[in-house]
Amino acid sequence: MTKVSVAEIEQMHDSLLEDSHLNLNYMVLTVSACLIASFGLLSNSAAVIIGAMIIAPLMMPLRGLAFAALEGNTRLFRRSLISLFVATAVGILLSCFLGVLVDLPEFGSEVLARTQPNLIDLGIAVVAGGMSGFAKTRPKVGDAMAGTAIAVALMPPLCVVGLSLSQGFWQFSWGAFLLYLTNFLGIILACMVVFIWAGYGGKSKTKRALASTLALTAVLVIPLGISFAQLVRQVQLQASLKKILVSRTVTVGQQVELIRTNVDWTANPPVVHLDVLANEPLTSKQVDLVEKFIQKEMKRPFRLVFRVREVREVRSKDLPYNPNSAP
Repeated sequence: MTKVSVAEIEQMHDSLLEDSHLNLNYMVLTVSACLIASFGLLSNSAAVIIGAMIIAPLMMPLRGLAFAALEGNTRLFRRSLISLFVATAVGILLSCFLGVLVDLPEFGSEVLARTQPNLIDLGIAVVAGGMSGFAKTRPKVGDAMAGTAIAVALMPPLCVVGLSLSQGFWQFSWGAFLLYLTNFLGIILACMVVFIWAGYGGKSKTKRALASTLALTAVLVIPLGISFAQLVRQVQLQASLKKILVSRTVTVGQQVELIRTNVDWTANPPVVHLDVLANEPLTSKQVDLVEKFIQKEMKRPFRLVFRVREVREVRSKDLPYNPNSAP
């Protein structure tokens, strides 16, 4: 840990105070990022969503909030918190309005990908938040901020919350808001650690602020850990299914190609919906054999539901060779 002078602390404070100011520039960037992210989510375009990640200004008041908590600066803390609250409210309300206006019956993969956060997302937020804090203490690495903004997105999850609320998908909105909170606390925690390492923060105030942030983050570890365990089980389940449907074709009696797997973990036992391509329809007996094999492999009961798309080979009619015909 290095030591910083009073002048350096004041300079950092003034810089973060300016970054956290709720002015016209901040609002224009917030509204623009929300609109771009919402349109990208509605059109299921990853490239458009990345554009919203780059221009979203939420990272700046987050750093101010972390620094203010360490230093016990109420003015900076209040300004950062107000800026974050306004951006959060604008993101949810504006995206909800767009969702009602467009009224899509279902969402694409970009929306669904932000409704099931896990411990991996917390790890990404911590690393990206640390990089953001480091970039603030080392202005020469400020060019890395664009990559950091893409790595840990704050506006797209908020837009997913609004879009999901507009269609009454409460579970999706809760999952997306959990992802937002995960990124929020992960960034603040990592920024605090980096600022302490850089020599900022009074000892007593630092310990209290860091302990409070750690406690809040620890609360999130429980639902994120459950989601991560489900992710691991789903990967194992998909690997077992591919082994059966590809390598062990004798189990279903024919070559079957697995297209998509969706698991309803809320059911008891969990229900696995499988979209497959097959040359012939599957029978209940074949599904039962696969189900028993999966239960043996995973050491827990599952119910399998196959949604079969039949594949038919269509070939051109064999015509006699005509030497006078055009090639």
